[in-house]
Amino acid sequence: MKLSVLDICIIVCYLLAVIVLGLVLKKRAAKDKEAYMLGGKTLPWYMLGLSNASDMFDISGTMWMVSLAFVYGLKSLWIPWLWPVFNQVFMMMYLSVWLRRSNVTTGAEWIGTRFGRGKGVKASHTIVVVFALLSCLGFLAYGFVGLGKFVEIFIPFQSIAPYLPFSVSPEYVAPFYGIIFTAFAVFYAILGGMTSIVIGDVMKYVIMTISALVIAVIAMANLSGKTLAVPQGWYTPFFSWRLDDLDWTGMMEEVNDKIQSDGFSLFGVFFMMMLFKGVLASLAGPAPNYDMQKILSTKSPQEAARMSGFVSIVLLPVRYAMIMGLTVLALLNFDHLNLHGTHGIDFEKILPAAILHFVPAGLMGLLLAGLLAAFMGTFAGTLNAAQAYIVNDIYLKYVNPGASNHRISRMNYLSGLTVALIGILLGLFAKDVNSILQWIVSALYGGYIAANVLKWHWWRFNASGFFWGMVAGIIPALIFPVVFPHTLSLYYFPLLFVISLAGCVCGSLVTPATNIDTLKTFYRTVRPWGFWKPIQALVQQEDPDFQPNSDFRKDALNVVVGIIAQCTLTLAPMYWVLKMNLELSVTLLALGVCILILKRTWWDHLYDEPPLVKGNRLTKTLDDFPR
Repeated sequence: MKLSVLDICIIVCYLLAVIVLGLVLKKRAAKDKEAYMLGGKTLPWYMLGLSNASDMFDISGTMWMVSLAFVYGLKSLWIPWLWPVFNQVFMMMYLSVWLRRSNVTTGAEWIGTRFGRGKGVKASHTIVVVFALLSCLGFLAYGFVGLGKFVEIFIPFQSIAPYLPFSVSPEYVAPFYGIIFTAFAVFYAILGGMTSIVIGDVMKYVIMTISALVIAVIAMANLSGKTLAVPQGWYTPFFSWRLDDLDWTGMMEEVNDKIQSDGFSLFGVFFMMMLFKGVLASLAGPAPNYDMQKILSTKSPQEAARMSGFVSIVLLPVRYAMIMGLTVLALLNFDHLNLHGTHGIDFEKILPAAILHFVPAGLMGLLLAGLLAAFMGTFAGTLNAAQAYIVNDIYLKYVNPGASNHRISRMNYLSGLTVALIGILLGLFAKDVNSILQWIVSALYGGYIAANVLKWHWWRFNASGFFWGMVAGIIPALIFPVVFPHTLSLYYFPLLFVISLAGCVCGSLVTPATNIDTLKTFYRTVRPWGFWKPIQALVQQEDPDFQPNSDFRKDALNVVVGIIAQCTLTLAPMYWVLKMNLELSVTLLALGVCILILKRTWWDHLYDEPPLVKGNRLTKTLDDFPR
């Protein structure tokens, strides 16, 4: 056993606290559907922001980012744009406000607010549910794989084998640990709903912040008087077309192979593709997962915007202080980490190996509790989103619309257990963390983008266009990895996007437009900018005092400034740990300028947002919309 008694006690105490949290909040969550799925829309924005940030501070993602920082250094700043990480900037500036104004429970329910009702709407509603469940299952498998690999290093199976009545083959040890710790996440998420998830996430954030700062300080102390054996280009975030300044020859030859296998050698092309896909993905709004559910859980559109902005502020400095701290420790002591396996170096094991070798007893237990909490928070948040779609958009819509609160509560439990089991089964067949991540962010989400950009910005886009656009995107997304097995999925995204866009446009133009009254209600309430002139004219005919949204230029400026600010929030902790004081000062100065600009152009204007009107047609059911 590689953990001390103190470490084990800390981890056990945390797991017991998670169980108690689920039991205590069970009664509140069972109150009604909104209390379970959205916390009754009573949770403050800063708690939801901390919760959302904690969900993104997961084991699998952090393992991946530590491996990126090890290989690419400060250039690893850009690679999370694959998600894209700057979608939080688009949401804080305007999209969270638009989404929250709709006042719905899930992304699939939102379809009714935009397209009304009818045959095409039903099909669109169905395809959103299918996409949401596919993405949720993908994220559950992604977290499950990372957790198993992580725990296996700290608790070798031979140390617990004498106490078990069965044996486990070596290749199934990681999944075995994944199943054990997943059970705790399922327990408190299913019993306590959104409220227990948010409170658990806040607990986790406090633990992770303490751990990250201590790791950063340990790394800085170890770095004093030493130089990292890395290429010169490792120390700069700037790059050219190729990564010629990141040549590990003579230092660690396997890292060059890693860069080649990642497909990032032509970094200029890779960056442009990420930016192209990232902007489109951000314009599409949040995917139907835990992020969207947190936005819909806020009290108002203003609080939704604040919550999305708060995520980057509380997540990035803490996370990257930990990432760079662990990276520095791994680089200084690489020969002692035992990362070599049958297929070469397993870079995804750098994080747990660094913790094992360099974090002292007591703190290791606290850090492991935090990282386990990170997994459980992400798993629970994703599970909650999947439950919301199954219960709200399948069970209550098609199976039992008049179900009692008791029946809904039971269905929540059943759907949660079912989704968790399927996610675990998918995780058993996954090769590694990166393979799942690439499929989710570049392939599956690639099929989602075109339809979800148009739904906000083009009035003529209808439910049929949405359905065929999603189908035309998702089916190739499932096929292309087989057709192009040796191609990075990001590189065939343009083809995927064009096919999906063609489905959107053709599906919309060959069928009648959405009912005009539905479009007027949506436009009047959500107030998007874009290609809405015909609807704007009709609304102003009825209400000459109506003011259309003319904030496109301001929102575009805010997005650019926000992305720069987000980059500085990422770079600052990395420069701090590496003791690059001049670069840190310049970065903090740039951050200060961005804050001053956004205070005037974004924060002050949040007070211009009109309050949500309960009883607005958008708060009613789909049956209230005209055919």
